[in-house]
Amino acid sequence: MVASAALVALKTLLSVLACVMCAMFVWGFVMDGWSSCFDIHARWMVAALIDFYIHVAIIGAWVVYKESSRIRAAVLILFLITLGSITTCTYIVVLLFKLSPEESSKDPLYFVLARHQKRDVSGHRRGPSVVTARIIFSALGCLMLGTFIYTLIVDGSPFRAQVFTPCMIGATTDFYFNVVVLSVWVAYKESSWISAFLWILSIVCFGSITTCVYMLRQLFYLSPDQPVSLIIFNSSNRDLQLSDPLLMANAYV
Repeated sequence: MVASAALVALKTLLSVLACVMCAMFVWGFVMDGWSSCFDIHARWMVAALIDFYIHVAIIGAWVVYKESSRIRAAVLILFLITLGSITTCTYIVVLLFKLSPEESSKDPLYFVLARHQKRDVSGHRRGPSVVTARIIFSALGCLMLGTFIYTLIVDGSPFRAQVFTPCMIGATTDFYFNVVVLSVWVAYKESSWISAFLWILSIVCFGSITTCVYMLRQLFYLSPDQPVSLIIFNSSNRDLQLSDPLLMANAYV
């Protein structure tokens, strides 16, 4: 009953977020046609977009892992880049509705995150190594930290009326809707609610800087010879994958 109630709540939440973001998208178009998104001199806007697209890259990496079709994955990535959290929320809601009654009652988040279809030999792709992933997330975290510090020094505080253009408001809303999705994942990953709350609070305050630190922390729990995709699952589900040859064969991004 608890799992079913949580599943209904998650479907409702993500559906509402997708609808709100659609309304925000229309609002931004009516206000200035999103022209304020192309102002290269708006430094906080640029910083917000970098922050936003780091999260899009993380979600996109999961989509590539999840989808067995390269074409379908490419189309979804394109929608993620252009429509942001509308695509994220809609995609996850569709996955939630596809769960069988047995999957819904056991561990719905695990079955949403996991890839069920096995690739044939010609279609199999091994993702980046754990070491490569650590380097990537270190670079992204440093990029965002450097961008934040530079923008703060050069442009001052972001809490000024002129900073909040229609594009900035829309991008910030889009960013935090993706943060909601990532927060659900963090809550699933963490065994302690206190730990989950602190990580989520930090992501809300510091954005993708914290997200990259969190990803690095998870990657350092893996040995270099393990598949990167194990980072997706919590410790109990990770043990399940490691004990199941079929799931292990499909655990590569």
